[in-house]
Amino acid sequence: QVQLVESGGGLVQPGGSLRLSCAASGSNLSFYVMGWYRQAPGKQRELVAGITSTGNTNYEDSVKGRFTISRDNAKNTVYLQMNSLKPDDTAVYYCKVRAMRTDGPGGADYWGQGTQVTVSS
Repeated sequence: QVQLVESGGGLVQPGGSLRLSCAASGSNLSFYVMGWYRQAPGKQRELVAGITSTGNTNYEDSVKGRFTISRDNAKNTVYLQMNSLKPDDTAVYYCKVRAMRTDGPGGADYWGQGTQVTVSS
């Protein structure tokens, strides 16, 4: 029902920047909450940042001031601008959306395939 296409991961030096994007598509759906999670080796998946359709945001403490989440509602796309990257930011980053039906009640969460971000010199 819902397709998520992630892009933007890669290898970057400490202090560098990357911009992740995630485009969502589906019929008769509104993507109320869109966000990014990450999972490092040996660790559980954690929320990095989230954003609502009206622009309200929240961030994990370690990325505040360095990462910025935004969205383009016309394109159903969420972005994560990552600046001042650190080796500890190395992880697989996953896009997640909460899709609500516009033609009736109900909804569900959907996950992207993940994109690798590696911060290393």
